[in-house]
Amino acid sequence: MEEKFKKLKIAACNIRKRILAMANYCGANAHVGGSLSMVEVLATLYLEIMNYNSDSMKNQMRDRFILSKGHSAMALYAVLAEAGILTDDMLKTFQQNGTDLVAHPVMNERLGIESSTGSLGQGISMAVGIAKAALLNNYPYKVYVMIGNGESNEGSVWEAAMLAAHWKLSNLTVIIDNNTLQSDGSSKDVLDMGNLLEKWKSFGFYGVEIDGHDTKSIYEAFLADNDDRPKAIIANTIKGKGISFMENNIEWHHNRVTDRLYNCALEELEDKK
Repeated sequence: MEEKFKKLKIAACNIRKRILAMANYCGANAHVGGSLSMVEVLATLYLEIMNYNSDSMKNQMRDRFILSKGHSAMALYAVLAEAGILTDDMLKTFQQNGTDLVAHPVMNERLGIESSTGSLGQGISMAVGIAKAALLNNYPYKVYVMIGNGESNEGSVWEAAMLAAHWKLSNLTVIIDNNTLQSDGSSKDVLDMGNLLEKWKSFGFYGVEIDGHDTKSIYEAFLADNDDRPKAIIANTIKGKGISFMENNIEWHHNRVTDRLYNCALEELEDKK
């Protein structure tokens, strides 16, 4: 079991390197901070939890992941490469003319991109619909959706949550990337959401709060029995995780990774191996 978590730690490092490379190579501003905060969650989900691989793209029974916080698309693309679905050459096209890998995901099942997202608050509604369809058709697949703590300001998030609980969507897991920052500053200052765990529980979800960078805790949270309720995982994370000058720095919500900064960031990642 410990070997599993060591492998996930290595995978998380690889994913961070890919995110930084994309941000550097594109030569423009990119949403780096919120992509780096969700790495361990996506690594665990794609490499250990989901029924999902390069051979399952056309399989109707595959599990689905919806990135509702679509501005963090680099993390999705990077984990798809780590899982062998995208290639590193494809990642080099990020934000280039004619690319399939744009700043916010555009649905492309062949490439493992399950949804078009970017308008905050909408991806979770799509996930609820997909999960409901599975139950109606007696399909075994599960649906996972990642939302941001800032995105949780949107009323549509809570409308979807109410419906998910009403329908008893036990095949739905909502992950909240709770990195405490959003584009306008501290999430607590912009709109204090109070205790997110208790809030999701009050909406009828099975809820668990974890360290969103601890792969063992993430793994156990995904496997926890939620009976006939949808599941909410509050993943407490650090925006810009892994790079000291990006961590908890609102400037890295959307910024440019120059060659100098890229090399500095890579040095840090190598030192932490």
